[in-house]
Amino acid sequence: MCHAEFSTFCIRPKRTCGYQVRYGDDSYSVGDLATETIRFGSSRYKKVSLKNTVIGCGHSNAGTFSGDKESGIVGLGGGKFSLISQMSNSIEGKFSYCLTPFIQQHNSSFPKSKIHFGKNAVVFGDKVVTTPLVQKFPSTYYFLTLKGVSVGKKRLDFRQVGEGNIIIDSGTVLTLFSPEIYAKIEAMVKGQIKLPTIADPSGSLSLCYKSFSIEKIPIITMHFVGGDLVLGPFNTFIATSEGSFCFAFAASYGGQIYGNIAQTNFMVGYDLERKSVSFKATDCSKKLH
Repeated sequence: MCHAEFSTFCIRPKRTCGYQVRYGDDSYSVGDLATETIRFGSSRYKKVSLKNTVIGCGHSNAGTFSGDKESGIVGLGGGKFSLISQMSNSIEGKFSYCLTPFIQQHNSSFPKSKIHFGKNAVVFGDKVVTTPLVQKFPSTYYFLTLKGVSVGKKRLDFRQVGEGNIIIDSGTVLTLFSPEIYAKIEAMVKGQIKLPTIADPSGSLSLCYKSFSIEKIPIITMHFVGGDLVLGPFNTFIATSEGSFCFAFAASYGGQIYGNIAQTNFMVGYDLERKSVSFKATDCSKKLH
């Protein structure tokens, strides 16, 4: 699911329809709409076919997806043309994914991230954290309510918390907060990691250090309505080059987003009928079912 603006248009004389979509990181795709049969592998059957599925055939694509390694983008949001919406009758509003850490995703010897649909996607067991989905506009986004963030034993409670104050998005890399909130979280992290900072070699992240042991990374807890989600060190820091680690949270004026680094090594399950999202700490490199 990606933080995106999507629109369609049709040309009647030519009897063709097109689409254009722009994502939060300024990636975009423009092309033709088509219908196709999509086939999936299944835990019960050899293949499951979805006929007359609306897909986009991109002719002009640019941004963080290059096309040399990816065959396309899967829309998991709540919009009417997303794959989830088109599959809704078949999956009972349930899907889940388990994202491997970045270091594994780019290593061909490691298992890849996984996605499940329907009953096989239910997240259950001990230590599951479940938080309500909040219905807000636009419906393509999945809104959650975050009450605050803790860094170690220090907690930052958000003032006047409104429902649905953060979007959960598997297509956004970093976790983004308003500049005011981010500045406070960064100060809390710097207060716990008493080491000299360095400039990010890529120039995009605010808080970076030379290589250090993961034991120095403080435990960060996300206080969602319904439960507290404890993040691991690779949910909050990312290697940006050889010899440097940077904080994987950032400031944004475009809205708060719970990004995919913070979701790695969690089974993240969506139940759109019960309007909830569940998290369970999981080694996503292992066989899950």
